[in-house]
Amino acid sequence: MIRVLIADDHALARGGLRGMLAADPEIVGEAADGAEAVAQTRRERPDVVVMDVRMPRMDGIEATRRIQQQPEPPRVLVLTTFDLDEYVYEALRAGASGFMLKDAPPSQLLEAVRSVARGDTLLAPAVTRRLVERFVERPTPGPDEQRRLEQLTDRELEVLKLIATGRSNAEIAADLFLSEATVKTHFTRIASKLELRDRVQAVVFAYENGLVEPGKPA
Repeated sequence: MIRVLIADDHALARGGLRGMLAADPEIVGEAADGAEAVAQTRRERPDVVVMDVRMPRMDGIEATRRIQQQPEPPRVLVLTTFDLDEYVYEALRAGASGFMLKDAPPSQLLEAVRSVARGDTLLAPAVTRRLVERFVERPTPGPDEQRRLEQLTDRELEVLKLIATGRSNAEIAADLFLSEATVKTHFTRIASKLELRDRVQAVVFAYENGLVEPGKPA
């Protein structure tokens, strides 16, 4: 059973989330702010943290960042009332696995928790790309990032750029005349070399390091 921690500063909201998730996951804790979420995550070891963004004492973005620094951290699913707002991008940079709106139906929230727990990312690549294009400021890659990029083969770099444009594995396979299994293998190697957890982080990394220019194809 999936172990879930709920972090929201409103008791009614936490109760609502608990009710929406009661059909399957085990709720192992509730936190009223980010600091409590960090502490309870360390103590309870949940599989998924359902994280609000705006909370007192420590917001959900900083809490996500600190949780991801823990050994074997859980997945973080960020809830927001704002579609495509800057908090979402900052949460992704902090290590969240995805986000969804607070007014989503219960069935969607439950499926989102299950999906994140499986290791999937909640955001479709195209949605991630729109977020990054809107909020990213592309710096010149620093020496550490440049060294990591130099580990990639030409093919791996090509696959990373295509992921950043929002293409699925099937579409990348068709573009490069590869099998989907080969594309998945390439991404596994890319993620290992660049120390990335998932496709969301791969897209952010590609845009932040100038591999893909916002609004232009790879």
